[in-house]
Amino acid sequence: MTQDLRWNVDDLVEMAVTGQISQPAMRRGGYTPWPDGVGVMLPGMYGITYSARVGDRAFGWAGDHVEPGLSIAHKDERADFALHYLTCIGNEAEVVTGHAKGAKGIVTGEHARILVDFEPDALEDMTIGDTIQIRTVGRGIRLEDYPEIEFKKTSPTLAHALGLRTQGGKIHCPVAMELPPRIMGSGAELNAEFVDQDLMSGDRALMAELGIDQMRLGDLIGIRNVDHRFGRSYRAGWVAICICIHGDSVMTGHGPGIMTLMTGPADRLTFAIDSSANIAHTLGIRGQS
Repeated sequence: MTQDLRWNVDDLVEMAVTGQISQPAMRRGGYTPWPDGVGVMLPGMYGITYSARVGDRAFGWAGDHVEPGLSIAHKDERADFALHYLTCIGNEAEVVTGHAKGAKGIVTGEHARILVDFEPDALEDMTIGDTIQIRTVGRGIRLEDYPEIEFKKTSPTLAHALGLRTQGGKIHCPVAMELPPRIMGSGAELNAEFVDQDLMSGDRALMAELGIDQMRLGDLIGIRNVDHRFGRSYRAGWVAICICIHGDSVMTGHGPGIMTLMTGPADRLTFAIDSSANIAHTLGIRGQS
Protein backbone atom coordinates (compact mmCIF):
# COMPACT_ATOMS: atom_id res chain seq x y z
CA MET A 1 0.00 0.00 0.00
CA THR A 2 1.10 3.60 -0.50
CA GLN A 3 3.59 4.29 2.29
CA ASP A 4 1.96 7.49 3.53
CA LEU A 5 -1.42 5.80 4.05
CA ARG A 6 -2.13 4.19 7.42
CA TRP A 7 -4.62 1.32 7.30
CA ASN A 8 -6.04 -0.78 10.15
CA VAL A 9 -5.11 -4.02 8.39
CA ASP A 10 -3.74 -5.63 11.57
CA ASP A 11 -7.19 -5.27 13.18
CA LEU A 12 -9.09 -7.09 10.43
CA VAL A 13 -10.61 -10.52 10.98
CA GLU A 14 -10.03 -13.28 8.40
CA MET A 15 -12.70 -15.97 8.08
CA ALA A 16 -13.56 -18.77 5.68
CA VAL A 17 -16.90 -18.91 3.86
CA THR A 18 -18.07 -21.30 1.17
CA GLY A 19 -20.50 -21.33 -1.69
CA GLN A 20 -21.37 -23.61 -4.57
CA ILE A 21 -21.22 -22.85 -8.28
CA SER A 22 -24.76 -21.90 -9.26
CA GLN A 23 -26.88 -23.33 -12.04
CA PRO A 24 -27.83 -20.64 -14.61
CA ALA A 25 -31.42 -19.50 -14.10
CA MET A 26 -34.04 -17.91 -16.35
CA ARG A 27 -37.49 -16.54 -15.69
CA ARG A 28 -40.57 -18.53 -16.60
CA GLY A 29 -41.43 -17.89 -20.25
CA GLY A 30 -37.84 -16.87 -20.89
CA TYR A 31 -38.43 -13.53 -22.60
CA THR A 32 -37.01 -10.20 -21.43
CA PRO A 33 -38.45 -7.09 -23.16
CA TRP A 34 -36.40 -4.35 -24.76
CA PRO A 35 -37.68 -0.82 -23.98
CA ASP A 36 -39.62 -0.94 -27.28
CA GLY A 37 -41.44 -4.05 -26.07
CA VAL A 38 -39.73 -6.63 -28.28
CA GLY A 39 -38.94 -9.72 -26.24
CA VAL A 40 -35.63 -11.58 -26.37
CA MET A 41 -34.31 -14.71 -24.67
CA LEU A 42 -30.67 -14.29 -23.61
CA PRO A 43 -28.15 -15.99 -21.28
CA GLY A 44 -26.17 -14.11 -18.67
CA MET A 45 -26.60 -14.70 -14.95
CA TYR A 46 -25.16 -17.45 -12.72
CA GLY A 47 -23.16 -20.55 -13.52
CA ILE A 48 -19.79 -20.75 -15.28
CA THR A 49 -19.18 -18.18 -18.01
CA TYR A 50 -16.35 -19.23 -20.30
CA SER A 51 -16.43 -16.34 -22.77
CA ALA A 52 -16.44 -13.26 -20.48
CA ARG A 53 -13.81 -12.25 -17.96
CA VAL A 54 -12.88 -9.07 -16.08
CA GLY A 55 -11.14 -6.76 -18.52
CA ASP A 56 -13.61 -7.64 -21.30
CA ARG A 57 -16.31 -5.26 -22.55
CA ALA A 58 -19.46 -4.56 -20.52
CA PHE A 59 -21.56 -3.66 -23.59
CA GLY A 60 -22.27 -5.56 -26.78
CA TRP A 61 -22.76 -9.12 -25.58
CA ALA A 62 -25.60 -11.24 -26.92
CA GLY A 63 -26.54 -11.67 -23.28
CA ASP A 64 -28.24 -9.99 -20.34
CA HIS A 65 -26.47 -9.10 -17.06
CA VAL A 66 -23.44 -11.12 -18.22
CA GLU A 67 -21.32 -12.14 -15.21
CA PRO A 68 -17.61 -12.78 -15.79
CA GLY A 69 -16.08 -16.03 -14.57
CA LEU A 70 -18.24 -18.06 -12.21
CA SER A 71 -20.92 -17.21 -9.68
CA ILE A 72 -21.41 -18.92 -6.33
CA ALA A 73 -24.10 -18.98 -3.65
CA HIS A 74 -25.00 -20.91 -0.51
CA LYS A 75 -28.32 -22.72 -0.24
CA ASP A 76 -28.81 -21.66 3.40
CA GLU A 77 -30.12 -18.07 3.43
CA ARG A 78 -28.19 -16.87 6.48
CA ALA A 79 -25.00 -18.52 5.29
CA ASP A 80 -25.54 -16.89 1.89
CA PHE A 81 -25.85 -13.47 3.53
CA ALA A 82 -22.55 -14.13 5.32
CA LEU A 83 -21.03 -15.02 1.95
CA HIS A 84 -22.28 -11.68 0.57
CA TYR A 85 -21.46 -9.42 3.51
CA LEU A 86 -18.06 -10.85 4.48
CA THR A 87 -16.58 -11.35 1.01
CA CYS A 88 -14.54 -8.47 -0.45
CA ILE A 89 -13.07 -7.77 -3.87
CA GLY A 90 -9.58 -9.24 -4.05
CA ASN A 91 -10.20 -12.06 -1.56
CA GLU A 92 -8.58 -15.38 -2.44
CA ALA A 93 -10.85 -18.25 -3.51
CA GLU A 94 -10.02 -21.96 -3.75
CA VAL A 95 -11.89 -24.89 -5.27
CA VAL A 96 -12.29 -27.52 -2.54
CA THR A 97 -14.36 -30.19 -4.34
CA GLY A 98 -14.45 -31.68 -7.82
CA HIS A 99 -11.92 -32.15 -10.62
CA ALA A 100 -10.52 -28.60 -10.24
CA LYS A 101 -9.81 -29.06 -6.51
CA GLY A 102 -6.91 -26.87 -5.40
CA ALA A 103 -7.30 -24.25 -8.15
CA LYS A 104 -6.93 -20.69 -6.86
CA GLY A 105 -9.03 -17.70 -7.94
CA ILE A 106 -9.93 -14.19 -6.86
CA VAL A 107 -13.22 -12.47 -6.02
CA THR A 108 -14.11 -9.81 -8.61
CA GLY A 109 -17.66 -8.74 -7.78
CA GLU A 110 -20.96 -9.20 -5.99
CA HIS A 111 -24.24 -9.47 -7.86
CA ALA A 112 -27.10 -11.79 -6.93
CA ARG A 113 -24.20 -14.21 -6.45
CA ILE A 114 -20.52 -13.74 -5.57
CA LEU A 115 -18.41 -13.51 -8.75
CA VAL A 116 -15.01 -15.21 -8.86
CA ASP A 117 -12.30 -15.26 -11.52
CA PHE A 118 -10.29 -18.39 -12.28
CA GLU A 119 -7.88 -19.13 -15.08
CA PRO A 120 -9.66 -20.54 -18.17
CA ASP A 121 -8.00 -23.95 -17.80
CA ALA A 122 -9.41 -24.28 -14.27
CA LEU A 123 -12.91 -23.41 -15.47
CA GLU A 124 -12.76 -26.32 -17.91
CA ASP A 125 -12.44 -28.74 -14.97
CA MET A 126 -15.30 -27.26 -12.91
CA THR A 127 -18.93 -28.28 -12.79
CA ILE A 128 -22.13 -26.85 -11.35
CA GLY A 129 -22.27 -27.58 -7.63
CA ASP A 130 -18.52 -27.55 -6.94
CA THR A 131 -17.72 -25.87 -3.63
CA ILE A 132 -15.54 -22.75 -3.53
CA GLN A 133 -14.00 -21.56 -0.25
CA ILE A 134 -13.14 -17.88 0.16
CA ARG A 135 -10.68 -16.49 2.69
CA THR A 136 -12.61 -13.33 3.58
CA VAL A 137 -10.85 -10.25 4.90
CA GLY A 138 -11.60 -6.56 4.50
CA ARG A 139 -14.84 -6.00 6.36
CA GLY A 140 -14.17 -3.02 8.63
CA ILE A 141 -11.15 -1.72 6.72
CA ARG A 142 -10.44 1.99 7.09
CA LEU A 143 -7.83 4.67 6.58
CA GLU A 144 -6.72 5.85 10.01
CA ASP A 145 -6.18 9.46 8.92
CA TYR A 146 -9.34 9.68 6.78
CA PRO A 147 -12.23 8.48 8.96
CA GLU A 148 -14.72 10.38 6.78
CA ILE A 149 -14.14 7.91 3.93
CA GLU A 150 -16.12 4.69 4.23
CA PHE A 151 -15.01 1.52 2.43
CA LYS A 152 -17.26 -1.24 1.08
CA LYS A 153 -16.14 -4.68 -0.11
CA THR A 154 -12.48 -3.63 -0.15
CA SER A 155 -9.86 -6.22 0.79
CA PRO A 156 -6.32 -5.22 1.77
CA THR A 157 -5.22 -6.69 -1.57
CA LEU A 158 -7.59 -4.39 -3.45
CA ALA A 159 -6.70 -1.41 -1.26
CA HIS A 160 -3.10 -1.84 -2.35
CA ALA A 161 -4.06 -2.25 -6.02
CA LEU A 162 -6.28 0.85 -6.20
CA GLY A 163 -3.28 3.16 -6.51
CA LEU A 164 -4.56 5.62 -3.91
CA ARG A 165 -2.43 8.67 -3.16
CA THR A 166 -2.70 11.76 -1.00
CA GLN A 167 -2.58 15.32 -2.26
CA GLY A 168 -3.94 18.52 -0.80
CA GLY A 169 -5.54 16.73 2.14
CA LYS A 170 -7.52 14.41 -0.15
CA ILE A 171 -7.36 10.78 -1.17
CA HIS A 172 -7.04 10.55 -4.96
CA CYS A 173 -8.15 7.37 -6.76
CA PRO A 174 -7.59 6.56 -10.45
CA VAL A 175 -10.79 5.58 -12.30
CA ALA A 176 -11.37 4.47 -15.88
CA MET A 177 -14.34 6.80 -16.34
CA GLU A 178 -16.76 9.16 -14.61
CA LEU A 179 -20.51 8.62 -14.63
CA PRO A 180 -23.13 11.34 -14.16
CA PRO A 181 -25.47 10.47 -11.26
CA ARG A 182 -28.54 11.03 -13.45
CA ILE A 183 -27.98 7.75 -15.32
CA MET A 184 -27.88 5.54 -12.23
CA GLY A 185 -30.88 3.20 -12.05
CA SER A 186 -31.96 0.03 -10.26
CA GLY A 187 -30.23 -0.58 -6.92
CA ALA A 188 -30.53 2.91 -5.46
CA GLU A 189 -33.02 1.45 -3.00
CA LEU A 190 -30.61 -1.21 -1.67
CA ASN A 191 -28.15 -0.74 1.14
CA ALA A 192 -24.69 -0.03 -0.24
CA GLU A 193 -23.20 -3.07 1.49
CA PHE A 194 -25.23 -5.41 -0.74
CA VAL A 195 -24.89 -6.05 -4.47
CA ASP A 196 -24.77 -3.25 -7.05
CA GLN A 197 -26.56 -0.40 -8.78
CA ASP A 198 -27.33 -0.54 -12.51
CA LEU A 199 -27.05 2.10 -15.21
CA MET A 200 -29.93 3.56 -17.21
CA SER A 201 -28.35 2.44 -20.48
CA GLY A 202 -31.39 2.36 -22.76
CA ASP A 203 -30.42 5.62 -24.50
CA ARG A 204 -27.68 4.19 -26.71
CA ALA A 205 -26.90 7.56 -28.30
CA LEU A 206 -26.22 9.05 -24.86
CA MET A 207 -24.05 6.07 -23.92
CA ALA A 208 -21.94 6.65 -27.04
CA GLU A 209 -21.84 10.43 -26.53
CA LEU A 210 -20.51 10.03 -22.98
CA GLY A 211 -18.20 7.16 -23.89
CA ILE A 212 -19.93 4.87 -21.41
CA ASP A 213 -20.39 2.17 -24.05
CA GLN A 214 -16.60 1.64 -23.82
CA MET A 215 -16.87 0.46 -20.20
CA ARG A 216 -15.14 -2.81 -19.32
CA LEU A 217 -15.92 -5.40 -16.69
CA GLY A 218 -13.65 -4.60 -13.75
CA ASP A 219 -13.31 -0.88 -14.55
CA LEU A 220 -13.07 1.51 -11.62
CA ILE A 221 -15.77 4.17 -11.86
CA GLY A 222 -16.10 7.63 -10.25
CA ILE A 223 -19.41 9.37 -9.51
CA ARG A 224 -19.71 12.88 -8.06
CA ASN A 225 -22.55 14.22 -5.93
CA VAL A 226 -23.65 10.84 -4.59
CA ASP A 227 -23.52 9.45 -1.06
CA HIS A 228 -23.16 5.66 -0.83
CA ARG A 229 -22.79 5.28 2.92
CA PHE A 230 -26.21 3.70 3.43
CA GLY A 231 -28.24 3.60 0.22
CA ARG A 232 -27.08 5.18 -3.03
CA SER A 233 -28.55 8.67 -3.08
CA TYR A 234 -27.83 12.10 -4.53
CA ARG A 235 -25.87 14.36 -2.20
CA ALA A 236 -24.03 17.44 -3.41
CA GLY A 237 -20.38 17.52 -2.35
CA TRP A 238 -19.97 13.75 -1.94
CA VAL A 239 -18.15 11.17 -4.08
CA ALA A 240 -18.36 7.41 -4.68
CA ILE A 241 -15.74 5.13 -6.22
CA CYS A 242 -17.23 1.96 -7.70
CA ILE A 243 -16.41 -1.02 -9.90
CA CYS A 244 -18.23 -2.48 -12.93
CA ILE A 245 -19.15 -6.05 -12.04
CA HIS A 246 -21.61 -7.26 -14.74
CA GLY A 247 -22.58 -6.52 -18.30
CA ASP A 248 -25.39 -4.55 -19.94
CA SER A 249 -29.08 -5.49 -19.97
CA VAL A 250 -31.99 -5.01 -22.33
CA MET A 251 -34.27 -4.09 -19.39
CA THR A 252 -34.93 -0.43 -18.64
CA GLY A 253 -32.78 0.73 -15.74
CA HIS A 254 -30.70 -2.45 -15.67
CA GLY A 255 -27.52 -1.64 -17.58
CA PRO A 256 -24.02 -2.59 -16.43
CA GLY A 257 -23.79 -3.05 -12.65
CA ILE A 258 -21.69 -0.69 -10.55
CA MET A 259 -20.70 -1.91 -7.06
CA THR A 260 -19.61 0.58 -4.39
CA LEU A 261 -16.03 0.43 -3.07
CA MET A 262 -15.71 3.71 -1.15
CA THR A 263 -17.58 6.93 -0.52
CA GLY A 264 -16.82 10.19 1.25
CA PRO A 265 -17.05 13.98 1.15
CA ALA A 266 -15.44 15.63 -1.88
CA ASP A 267 -13.05 17.61 0.31
CA ARG A 268 -11.51 14.28 1.41
CA LEU A 269 -12.05 11.98 -1.59
CA THR A 270 -11.67 12.60 -5.32
CA PHE A 271 -10.66 10.81 -8.51
CA ALA A 272 -8.84 11.30 -11.81
CA ILE A 273 -9.31 9.52 -15.14
CA ASP A 274 -6.85 6.73 -15.96
CA SER A 275 -8.06 4.39 -18.72
CA SER A 276 -5.97 1.52 -17.28
CA ALA A 277 -7.83 1.54 -13.93
CA ASN A 278 -9.24 -1.98 -14.14
CA ILE A 279 -8.77 -4.84 -11.67
CA ALA A 280 -7.97 -7.24 -14.51
CA HIS A 281 -4.57 -5.56 -14.56
CA THR A 282 -4.13 -3.92 -11.13
CA LEU A 283 -4.88 -7.22 -9.35
CA GLY A 284 -2.71 -9.15 -11.80
CA ILE A 285 -5.63 -11.23 -13.08
CA ARG A 286 -4.74 -10.75 -16.73
CA GLY A 287 -1.16 -9.58 -16.74
CA GLN A 288 1.07 -8.05 -14.12
CA SER A 289 -0.23 -5.51 -11.59
